[in-house]
Amino acid sequence: MAEISHPYDLQIPAGKSGYPVILFFICGEGLGHTSRCLKAAQYCEAQGAVCHLAAYGQSHIFLTKAGWPRLHTTPREVTLAGNMGLFCIRKTLWNSKGVPRDLARSYRQARDLIAQIQPDIVIADTMYAPVEAARRDDVPVLFITNQNSFSTLAGGGENGWAALGRLISWYLTLPDQVIIPDFAPPATVSRYNIEIPPERESQYRFIGPLIDISREQYPCAEKTIFASFGGEPFKIPLYRHLAEIAGRRSDLAFEVFAQVPGLPDATENFRTHGYVPDLLAHLCCAEVAILHGGLTTLHEALFFQKPVVMVIDPHHPEQGNNARAITEMGAGVMIRGDEADTDRLEAAIEEARRLAVPDLSAHYTRENGRMHLWKEIQETLRYTQ
Repeated sequence: MAEISHPYDLQIPAGKSGYPVILFFICGEGLGHTSRCLKAAQYCEAQGAVCHLAAYGQSHIFLTKAGWPRLHTTPREVTLAGNMGLFCIRKTLWNSKGVPRDLARSYRQARDLIAQIQPDIVIADTMYAPVEAARRDDVPVLFITNQNSFSTLAGGGENGWAALGRLISWYLTLPDQVIIPDFAPPATVSRYNIEIPPERESQYRFIGPLIDISREQYPCAEKTIFASFGGEPFKIPLYRHLAEIAGRRSDLAFEVFAQVPGLPDATENFRTHGYVPDLLAHLCCAEVAILHGGLTTLHEALFFQKPVVMVIDPHHPEQGNNARAITEMGAGVMIRGDEADTDRLEAAIEEARRLAVPDLSAHYTRENGRMHLWKEIQETLRYTQ
């Protein structure tokens, strides 16, 4: 196989003993999957591996801007949609009515990439077709996820969500290992989104957050109100509420991050940003972080001991459950997105400013997700050779 350029200027032959070739397939619905896979790939390459990343949509755009040298395009498997700032299952199902076709396309593309790259191992972050593609070609495969159980704050559809959970749990019997990028119990942030079948406990691995943060590199300050709800266009109304707060609170300085058109106009104390090469450089300067409840950003906020306001979509099947765990830890305030008017958001910000976030630094040191993932890769390759 031809030599592949290594990002650290080492000319390492792909497939050479001691230098595994890893192919990541990344879900592009939200950038949390992208961020954690990028951090994992960077760590694996530092150990000598050669990593290829396959992504789509905003994830592919982000990785292109990040300059990842071995980046491939893969089809999406589902399309999230919403209305007036809230997730809408009906619109999502309508937009995803071609899921069988999209899964088939994803499967074919995955097999083509596997044939082209000939990886030693495949890692699928919430991408399902590549798991079966890897199995078909006898390639070891790890599946990264923080959810196999579903429920919403709004309730309703319990039978449907339960059926989806059973289907996902069955599918998760296919990979060699299921990797959960979260703290082990009882500190698990995604505790209400994970149900491990007793007979399959040995297949699931809590490895810790897949983040790379140095306290020396990011000295904390308490200057701004950091806001990032994700890049979906239907979140725009939520940012408008923050702009209204900024208009009447000159003592608060908002820093808003979203790669989507239609954000409110910037003012002296309401600044908007699209892509930034290092979001953590802004998060570490926050007094309060306003988030949507995604796992990766919550882990980053906890690392910096930043109190969070979680504006939760009551119809979203994951984020409200993460927010429940954060509020139980005393690290944040949760409000429903359909009730998040300007006054409620302002009150939540003030409540969060009074919180004392617990110090989890010992957990981050002990549960180094990138290091533990690398060990799982090595163990899987030894077991399957």
